[in-house]
Order: sequence, then structure tokens, then C-alpha cells
Amino acid sequence: MEKNIPTLYEWAGGMPVFEKLMSSFYKKVLLDDTLEPIFKHMSADHQLHVAHFIAEVFGGPKMYSSEEGSHFKMIQKHLGKHLTETHRKRWVQLLIETADELTLPADPEFRSAFVAYIEWGTRIAVLNSSEMEVALNPDEPMPKWGWGEPGGPFIP
Repeated sequence: MEKNIPTLYEWAGGMPVFEKLMSSFYKKVLLDDTLEPIFKHMSADHQLHVAHFIAEVFGGPKMYSSEEGSHFKMIQKHLGKHLTETHRKRWVQLLIETADELTLPADPEFRSAFVAYIEWGTRIAVLNSSEMEVALNPDEPMPKWGWGEPGGPFIP
């Protein structure tokens, strides 16, 4: 018997959940002593772009890649920002707190996949933020994140 397994996007509740998550999260970011200096000049659409990016990565509609950017362009936005591990940890902490407050699914399978992507993505952002350019194909596909493991160790 074949199971009908929803995407992480579907399980979370769809686009309204991701948009509300990022809206609530970035309000906290702008009040945070560690993160506010980095994000105080973000565009008014930044939170929506991040919501659409993460939603697409989790199996949602291709709003980000078809209308707002690409994986390559997302990486480019982090170059030269010199993010630290302190910034990354605080960003992750506030996002998980916001997910808890908004009652995103708390089952261990969803939360494991959600946190794994946030950890993975923020670590990539920190690595790229100390670079001025990265050798990456401009047509690099969007990451796709599901219920399973990412598949192997990081090898620079």
C-alpha cells in the first residue's frame, strides 16, 4: 500500500504559515541587539522573499525561483556580509522560538526536518558571507528539502 506523504510545505500549512512565520520572525530580528545592525536596511519585501524561498525549498510553489530570484542570487546576497557564528545561532534561535509561538507542527519528524534545513542553510550563509564571490553556476537549482537525511558530509 502506497502512502500519500505530504511535503514539508503542506504539512506546515502552506504559504500563509511561511509568510506569517517570516513576518513575525523579522519583527523580532529588528528588535534584537545582535541581528538588528545586519538587517536594519533590508528591503520591505525581504521577509516575503525569505518566506517564498523556504516554502519552495520545502516543496511549495516555485514563487521564489520563478518571480523573485534563484538559489544563485540568494547566495550572492550573503557575500561580503561577514556573518559570525553568534549571528547564525541567534538567527536560528529566534526563528525556532517564532515557529513554536506560531504553533508550527511540533511532531519530531517535521521539527527535525525544519531545524535541519535551518541549520544547514544558515551554516552555508555564514560560509558564503566571508567570501566576495563563489564559484557557483548561475543556474544552480533550488535546494529541495524533505523528510529524509540530506545525504553525506560537507566536503569543501
